[in-house]
Parts: sequence; C-alpha cells; structure tokens
Amino acid sequence: MQNIRALFLGLIGIAAISALVVLTASLTLAFAGMLAVFTVVKALTPRPKPVPVRARAKCAGHGAKQQDMRVWNDGRGTIIDL
Repeated sequence: MQNIRALFLGLIGIAAISALVVLTASLTLAFAGMLAVFTVVKALTPRPKPVPVRARAKCAGHGAKQQDMRVWNDGRGTIIDL
C-alpha cells in the first residue's frame, strides 16, 4: 500500500511540474511574440523629424515705435529674440 501511495504521489508531482513547465514556456513564447511584433512595428513606423516653427510677434512697447520680436522653436526649446 505504501508503494502504491508513493507511486501515486510521485506521478502527481511529475504532472504538476510538467504543467508548470508548459505554462512557463507558453507565457515566454507569448511575450517573445509580442516583443517581436512591437519591435517590427516600431522599426517600420516612420518618425517625423522636428521642424523649427518660426513666428513673428509684435512687441507691445511703451515707446512710439513698435519693435518686432522673433519667436521660434528649434526642437529643443522656444527661442525669443527681442
């Protein structure tokens, strides 16, 4: 009776370990597949290049003469030239 019980418990242990191995392998393949798809999509998607935006704004001065103020964005920050 002890041998049958030990054999039965051993088979249950082997089945549980086998199920965990299959689960781990399937999750690993699923994550690897998703990573591959994301990598291919990122490689094929074109990235727009930053283009400087140029603008001119009127400066509200206190004097009689109105001065032009140049404002533009070079992709790294906004530049204001007085």
